[in-house]
Amino acid sequence: MTRVMKLAFGSVFIGLLVMGLKVIAWWLTGSLALMSDALESLVNVAAALAVVVALRVAERPADSNHPYGHHKAEFFSAVLEGVLIVIAALFILREAYGGFMAPFAPDAPFAGMLINAGASLINGAWAFVLIRAGRAHRSPALVADGKHLITDVVSSVGVLIGVGLALVTGWWVLDPVMAGLVALNILWSGWGVIKQSLSGLMDEAVSNEELTKIRETIALAASSGDAVEAHDLRTRHAGQVTFIDFHLVMPGATTVDEAHMLCDRIEAALMDALPDARVTIHVEPEHKAKHNGIVVLS
Repeated sequence: MTRVMKLAFGSVFIGLLVMGLKVIAWWLTGSLALMSDALESLVNVAAALAVVVALRVAERPADSNHPYGHHKAEFFSAVLEGVLIVIAALFILREAYGGFMAPFAPDAPFAGMLINAGASLINGAWAFVLIRAGRAHRSPALVADGKHLITDVVSSVGVLIGVGLALVTGWWVLDPVMAGLVALNILWSGWGVIKQSLSGLMDEAVSNEELTKIRETIALAASSGDAVEAHDLRTRHAGQVTFIDFHLVMPGATTVDEAHMLCDRIEAALMDALPDARVTIHVEPEHKAKHNGIVVLS
């Protein structure tokens, strides 16, 4: 089992643990805000299961119907998570409205707040692990899951603040008011996750930082041969894989064998710089040079 899959299964376990703790906090207090927070954790569990399914699909090798692999399955998972975040926020808003119209004092608020805070600390720590590992392994599903958990932590902090202020002041209406404000923040976060995932589905190019790295790698590797320039560079992400294709201009007298050997060296250099790269190089004669692409280092 890969490291990414282990983390995905870990998210399911952590989600169930946190949800259990928050359900206990709600059961002890009867607080609407804590109930909303507990039910939001149910979304976390569903999202974690969706990540597991997406990663299993993404790991499948390329076949005749999917010659480029199944890597984009991760983006579908990330979009689903964004939608679930939005649904959770709308549910919290509904509960907050009901609590605002009929506020009441919860039971055993201190015990419930303490348990909820402990669950939030677990969520926050795991979110940090997921985002860091997701970026290291170039897994948008893990990053989205981590960001989803951060919204849950923000929501929990808001709920705790609302319950705490209501407890100190006796204004129990603050409980649902704070829950409503946090729900609005969750809506914004959910939209961010959906937007980022859709960019992957739309074959958005790599970041400027990665593009600069790719251009420099091509220029340096191509300098070991007789290449003139590289142009029409195109990139896109598909889960953990980065697809790179470009045209490499060579002198007309270059043999096929020489051009092939240089392409192999460039491809190897790109795969060293980006381990999950998939490289396609189209060789062209010198008269095809555009003089506006990547200048080969001499």
